[in-house]
Amino acid sequence: MKNLRNLLLASFAVVSLTVACSDDFLTKEPQAALSGPALANAAGVEGKLISAYRTLSGYGMDGGGTWYYSTWSWIFGSISSDDALKGTDAGDQPEHSFIETYDFNTFNVHNRDKWRSGYWGVARANDVILSASEAEDISPARAAQIVGEAKFIRGWQHFEMQKMYRTPKFVGEENFSLDDLEASKVPNTGKIWAQIEQDFSDAASALPASQSEVGRATSWAAKAYLAKAKVYQGDWAGAEPILMDIINNGPFELADKFEDNYLVATRNNKESIFEIQYAVSSSNDNSSNKEIGLAHPYISPWGCCGFLQAPQDLVDFFQTDANGLPLLDESWKTNHITNPTGANIGEPIGNPSVDPRLDHTVGRPGILYKNFHIMQVDYIRDLTYAGPYFSKKHVAEPEGFGVGGWGNLSANNFRIMRLGHVILWAAEAKVELGKLEEARALVNRIRARAANPDGFIPEAIQGATRPEYTTTSNPAANYNVGEYTAAWTDQTIARRAVRYETRLETAMEGNRFFDLQRWGIQSEVLNDYLARESKYRIYLQGKSFTSPKNQFYPIPTYAIDRSFKEGEPTLTQDPNY
Repeated sequence: MKNLRNLLLASFAVVSLTVACSDDFLTKEPQAALSGPALANAAGVEGKLISAYRTLSGYGMDGGGTWYYSTWSWIFGSISSDDALKGTDAGDQPEHSFIETYDFNTFNVHNRDKWRSGYWGVARANDVILSASEAEDISPARAAQIVGEAKFIRGWQHFEMQKMYRTPKFVGEENFSLDDLEASKVPNTGKIWAQIEQDFSDAASALPASQSEVGRATSWAAKAYLAKAKVYQGDWAGAEPILMDIINNGPFELADKFEDNYLVATRNNKESIFEIQYAVSSSNDNSSNKEIGLAHPYISPWGCCGFLQAPQDLVDFFQTDANGLPLLDESWKTNHITNPTGANIGEPIGNPSVDPRLDHTVGRPGILYKNFHIMQVDYIRDLTYAGPYFSKKHVAEPEGFGVGGWGNLSANNFRIMRLGHVILWAAEAKVELGKLEEARALVNRIRARAANPDGFIPEAIQGATRPEYTTTSNPAANYNVGEYTAAWTDQTIARRAVRYETRLETAMEGNRFFDLQRWGIQSEVLNDYLARESKYRIYLQGKSFTSPKNQFYPIPTYAIDRSFKEGEPTLTQDPNY
């Protein structure tokens, strides 16, 4: 059975099937159009559905770099938080620097194209929904499933817009027409959670529990996103039963090793609920994960481009106490476990006790990096600018490197929804509902997996040349992670424990800014972070996060200018900008 990621490559051919030359070509429908009578059939609708799936990874939109609207959201969700630095050097991609320092302006092209990509994906989904009803050779059962998949995609894209913008617009099929470009110029009047929930609820009802082609949405994926929408609104009573249904009745298990969520070889594993599918070949790299291609080390075999580095703050966060527990007393803020400056920059201070997830998340000097080399500061483009640490999760292992020419473009899927996320959200819900011991049990499931020694990075000894090394049976660091054995009786401490675990498990995955947003603690956490990290990252000195302004990004001027209808804009700017 062919996988969906392989079908993505074929989606470009859907239109070309209808464009054979003949003498009457002038009387035909415009060729290469997204819709029209030529595609009002089963093959055309199925092809447009594949094209709609492609929008989840940002492919197919004209203009802008794919990193502008990355699914990983490393620009808008990571470097805008305490989880990541822009990296590279001061002059590269200054638009990133504005975001990193909370200068959220209305004309930033990255923000512009994030908006564009979201509503472009919505348009693709709406076209599928309308086309499914027009095609006469699709069975009612298949049409219902196609609409369910399209609503999942539409809900997903609107979810991204609601995370980014305080008041985005919702565009349903009733406001979409390829024959009327004015139709989708609808006002943004408030939150769109109700419409997002409806799309995911409809999708959950229409979709099967499993799909024969990996990458297609299932009822479980739709349920997980419905629960996530409720989590983001703080609807704990609504989210909890859905999350526990997935945990108790879904066909998912935690992967045996934490790193199995970040390797090409272990894509679509037993923990995965929904993944953004990527593929590359020697002849075509247009379905690879280009969106994060810039975020690779500045050394061979990658050679570009040095974006997405880790701050000292994140490294220190992973230290543990004698029992292998996070430092919930926040003493990690004043105790470095590696050298932030000096001749031994980035190297350990003594033999600190650390959570093993540190070295699957952050590349740091002296530790084996995805089996390529023992990382050193030569990985860094400008050591004085953004320090000695690098990102790691998204980088393909050597066996998955170089398939499509430029090795930065790998087939390493983005596990955008996995059981680990669901367990942590369920733990949050339990805490907020006063079920503290149930929350502790859920968090301990995550920690037990992290403690599996089979997943520890091994100690590596340098060989004669840079790529040469040997490994030993010893772990690379003093890995120490334990479970919470004492009962949880204090809701405030339990809440902190769950939030700490969320950062430990999902750091540098594009979630942190939005987690702080939904928790309502962006200003407190990020200004505290800036005060500490700016001691080493000089360009952060004097910068601050302003609330409520910086809680959301501004609607791009581009979007407002293009929303005019009958002489007036239909979009209203966030009043904080």
